[in-house]
Amino acid sequence: MYDIIGDIHGHADALELLLQKLGYGKSGGHYSHPGRKAVFVGDYIDRGPQIAEALGIVKAMAEHGAALALMGNHELNAILYNTRDAEGNYLRERTDKNKSQHAETLRQFEGKEEAYLAYIEWFRTLPLYHEEENMRVVHACWDETHIQHLKENLVDGRLTDGLLKNRYKKGTGLYEAVEVTLKGKELGMPRGLTFRDKDGHERTELRIKWWLNPERVTYRQYSVEPLDTLSDDPVPNTLTEGNGPYPESERPVFFGHYWLSGQAEVSVFSGNVCCVDYSVAKQGKLVAYRWDGERKLDPARFVHVSPTAH
Repeated sequence: MYDIIGDIHGHADALELLLQKLGYGKSGGHYSHPGRKAVFVGDYIDRGPQIAEALGIVKAMAEHGAALALMGNHELNAILYNTRDAEGNYLRERTDKNKSQHAETLRQFEGKEEAYLAYIEWFRTLPLYHEEENMRVVHACWDETHIQHLKENLVDGRLTDGLLKNRYKKGTGLYEAVEVTLKGKELGMPRGLTFRDKDGHERTELRIKWWLNPERVTYRQYSVEPLDTLSDDPVPNTLTEGNGPYPESERPVFFGHYWLSGQAEVSVFSGNVCCVDYSVAKQGKLVAYRWDGERKLDPARFVHVSPTAH
């Protein structure tokens, strides 16, 4: 009996409200539930006003067995931002864009550098996926080929320092598997169209609904972002080779990452595919799905709260 909780992004107040709404109580310095366990899909840092507090809640729950905590792309980026390769270069370049994305976390840890580095070390222990007989959880995308690559190359589903320094390079199988698992799949925009993402950066690639059958979708249907500029032309098969669908007969899969909006109930896709990220860092909601072992997911099992003002 799991409560799968979406991207937090430093909204500790909303997290505490959600945990309390789910029936978790605080004792001995951490939240727990007498008969359930939380599963966090990642992205605990950046953007929000209470990053250290959010990390403290999640880490304490994980260390006391009250929760499972997965790695999100923001935790991966923070690790890479602080890890040098064999030549002494940071694995995540300290460009203006990358600095900007991580700036709020660094600001809130000013004067607390030891605590910051301790959390970076904790991030390194987080698994990239979770799988049981009847369910799966991942931050962004469950692609069986990439997950199998991770199973064969990671230690207990975790990235080691040696793997990052020696094998995490563009063009390698490890790099591709980690990128897709934590950041999802993308597709080139049609006819040179571009759009600006939530941070104002111009982009030429779409985040796609990797769980759909790509043989019967248009660009507009395939895009996670509801973009008016997209066409209703079918996506060419040459661009979707190796993508989806996620089988309807497969065990349920839960994930975050995609900054959905509106009613949480619409994010149960195909009965066994569920997104729990509802843009808490953009005045959206912090969402949980209460899973009790069902193979066909029920929209009525969503629980959500809105962030408090700061």
